[in-house]
Amino acid sequence: PAVEAGEKLGFLPGDLSEKVNPYLRPLYDALYEMMGFEQVAKLIDRQIIEVCPLAYMRGRTLSDSFIILDESQNTTPAQMKMLLTRIGFGSKAVITGDITQVDLPRGQASGLQHALQVLGGIDKIGVTRFASTDVVRHPLVKEIIEAYDEEEAGQ
Repeated sequence: PAVEAGEKLGFLPGDLSEKVNPYLRPLYDALYEMMGFEQVAKLIDRQIIEVCPLAYMRGRTLSDSFIILDESQNTTPAQMKMLLTRIGFGSKAVITGDITQVDLPRGQASGLQHALQVLGGIDKIGVTRFASTDVVRHPLVKEIIEAYDEEEAGQ
């Protein structure tokens, strides 16, 4: 979801792609790292890969698709439900997010947190939770996460 991380970016000029590109940069970076820029561009051009803002999903059915919702901690419960009910036959969905990094306005419920509570009893839905030991960034990031976890546990 296109939610600013603690700051307001205001009106962005350009077409839809240019407006949402800053929010999608991490997704593009991961795709480029896995497949290379040219391959990703080719797959996007052939519409095999479609990058679409959540706001444009209503009414769609995503059949024979591999759906990735990134940064889902910034969805509302209604947005999460809307996306999860778009899953069509032959599709799989991967929902990623970190409930410690919610950028929604104070008091606004996270769709990820809500989905974990509501859907936890459905056998066909798997949940993988990562810890600081799973960090694949710079080793210092693991220590940073642990320090924040300790501080939050002490509150």
